[in-house]
Amino acid sequence: MPERSLRSPVLRWPDLDAVDAAARRWAGRQPRLHPELLQLGYFGSCARGDWGVGSDLDLIAILAESRLPFEKRSLGWDRAALPVPAEILIYTLAEWEALQRSGGLLLVPWNGTWFGCGMRLGAGHRRRKAGGHRRRSGNGN
Repeated sequence: MPERSLRSPVLRWPDLDAVDAAARRWAGRQPRLHPELLQLGYFGSCARGDWGVGSDLDLIAILAESRLPFEKRSLGWDRAALPVPAEILIYTLAEWEALQRSGGLLLVPWNGTWFGCGMRLGAGHRRRKAGGHRRRSGNGN
């Protein structure tokens, strides 16, 4: 979480590289905790490079399968080790593939960063190295 300096009332928000590094460490522990995990990544302002003070981390996980309803899947994922607030969307592989086909999700086509902790989910999906955040140009590209 953001840190308060002992000599100042100002909160220091972690920079994007620090958040990315912490997220990658967190992601590296998840396959042991969630053996059904196929892929894990982030999207949103962190992936686009327009991250700022107050931004959260938007995570996405793809599971081989799950018996839990979509809205309850995130309850078993402890995100307390992350340095900023984080939300996670958890899809089964079948749900993710259906979303990819239908274009029914704002994430399609995928505009995020996959961590190297699972299988690659097909053409068009990119993994980026730490520090390799893409910056958006002013024209939306």
